[in-house]
Amino acid sequence: MKIKILSRKFIKPSTPTPEKLRTYKISCTDEVNPTMNVVGLFYYPSTDNIGNLNNLEKSLEEIFPQFYPFAGRYIKENYSVDCSDEGVEYVEAQVDHELLEIIGSGVEPVELNDLLPVEVGAADEANDPVIIVDAASLGTFFFAWAKATRGDNTEPIIPNVDFPSYFPSENLGELDFGTTGTRDPTTVTKRILFDKKAIANLRARVSHLYKNSDRPASRVLVVSSFLSEVLIRCDRKKLGKTRACLISQAVNIRERTVPPLSKYSWGNLVSLGMVECCAEETKSLNFEHLVTLLGNAARKAVSDCVKLLTNVDGHKILVDVFASAADKSNDENLNGI
Repeated sequence: MKIKILSRKFIKPSTPTPEKLRTYKISCTDEVNPTMNVVGLFYYPSTDNIGNLNNLEKSLEEIFPQFYPFAGRYIKENYSVDCSDEGVEYVEAQVDHELLEIIGSGVEPVELNDLLPVEVGAADEANDPVIIVDAASLGTFFFAWAKATRGDNTEPIIPNVDFPSYFPSENLGELDFGTTGTRDPTTVTKRILFDKKAIANLRARVSHLYKNSDRPASRVLVVSSFLSEVLIRCDRKKLGKTRACLISQAVNIRERTVPPLSKYSWGNLVSLGMVECCAEETKSLNFEHLVTLLGNAARKAVSDCVKLLTNVDGHKILVDVFASAADKSNDENLNGI
């Protein structure tokens, strides 16, 4: 796959950020999350490439005033974003493959890294554009961008940036999750596709666990449990022994607190549902056990969201969850999933 860069430019907000919003203090959950680019690729067919490209630039300028921290730069020493309107880098490229070839079987998964504008995980330079948010916040941003590109003026998407006032930064310093800012050449990239039939089969295998429930096991739960079982087996095969394991699941806390935080709340509004098993327990884990354990952990994390705003130590609950996960992630005797 050959890629030719046609242009690079910085897209800035269409209107300047007011001086009173110049400094955006991050939350404690923003602070403890690792610094990295969580990358993604979006594909869409187009019958009017030039028109859509122009619309993408113009609409990005238009939504930036609502998403103003994105156009700023992170000041690590102050745990804040300088909302200076410097903008984000916008790269236009030409690829010698058709869309269906890229998302089909014609391209090796590792080649998709070449479509990314930055190195996987790399994000710690002073002039790096900043995205201190979770996947839900990023989804809100892309949803708003897509609506603006289409000229859809119904129900404007206005992010709520007040989360740091509930859980302000505590100058704890970034936690070490063992992440790296450079691509590891020994890491193997694989793409695993689950079609509707495969997922239906997984759900059928544990249907007896949900015979008294109105809802079957979710697709995310059965796929996560299946992959966890595979990773545990791979770890055992590689080391010749079974290690203790820690399985972490991200849980969105929006609309689950009391009072409920808006679905458009901005930042890292995430807790973790964790399953931890000693080596002896891990030996007997199978798909069915994992569905039960991961399901219970996720439900507990969701129920704990109620305490976050009603408890004076609600912020500590979140920080402790991430601190525990980071500490255990660096344990060589534990398999982190």
